[in-house]
Amino acid sequence: MSLILFAFVVRVRDGLPLSASTDFLHNKELQERKQQLKVISKSLCLLPERGTVRGHELNIHFLSSEGVSYMTVCACSLPAATAFCFLEDLRWEFTACFDNSAVTLASRPYPFLEFGKVTEKYSAIQKLQQHYNQKGGPSLEVTLAEVQEDLRTSPPQVLTMEDVALTNGAANGHVEQAAASGQSQRLEPISAPGILSLVLNIMCAALNLIRGVHLMEYTFQDDYDGLWNVVAFLLAFLCCVCQCHLYLFHTCQKKLKAFTLLTLIILCNAFLFGPRNIWQLVFHMSVACLSTLLTLHRKLLDRNMDCGV
Repeated sequence: MSLILFAFVVRVRDGLPLSASTDFLHNKELQERKQQLKVISKSLCLLPERGTVRGHELNIHFLSSEGVSYMTVCACSLPAATAFCFLEDLRWEFTACFDNSAVTLASRPYPFLEFGKVTEKYSAIQKLQQHYNQKGGPSLEVTLAEVQEDLRTSPPQVLTMEDVALTNGAANGHVEQAAASGQSQRLEPISAPGILSLVLNIMCAALNLIRGVHLMEYTFQDDYDGLWNVVAFLLAFLCCVCQCHLYLFHTCQKKLKAFTLLTLIILCNAFLFGPRNIWQLVFHMSVACLSTLLTLHRKLLDRNMDCGV
């Protein structure tokens, strides 16, 4: 199985595609990663020189130097040092073939497409991919030991597509709107388990609200002895509502918010042991865990952009 699946060369200042390898795979995640490469390329001027975007089975690595960024989609099993060795080799090959003036004057996408074609005699990208997939090591001036040492002293920044989306918004002057409302980012369609989670969460919220209001009436009559139980019920109600909102809409720092809400719901229900029996507590906590899991796994919907050739 190939470990390096796709390579992409772009101009940093505007994300103009300069060259790309040809892939023959129809892997769904590979096509998603290729679309994400196009999104990342629009934000390169605000991103670090080296970065990694991790995926389920495939990772994206990129290296920017002298106004050009070299990007690749690799299997997760490929060590990061080897991936960046490949990018360094690719940089050497590209700079040997094309100077800065040619890159600066490029005005149309893929002006150096012959650099990545399989059918051309000098298909540098494809030759490098084949070499790494067969030999698993560098072929030019750069050595694996040098890259490993460099990565130890200056490791690549690990990014998420949410980080890139916010950076892309900043580059276009829309970061405040995107970060505040999240409405400019579309999420994947709601799944059947997601609908079930929403229904259960609404049910839990309603139960918490009813119990809280009902207990509040008795609390005012009994010198506020059950005040903290009322607070726990109402706080659990608010957390359930917030979990529904977090699942339905995109927001920044989603993971932090999701785990904060989950922790609050667990603490509230643990405090309510007594007014609720053990099976009721297990039900409420299980619904909260299911909602958190589905929220974290609902990704941003990739725009319909394909940078493959």
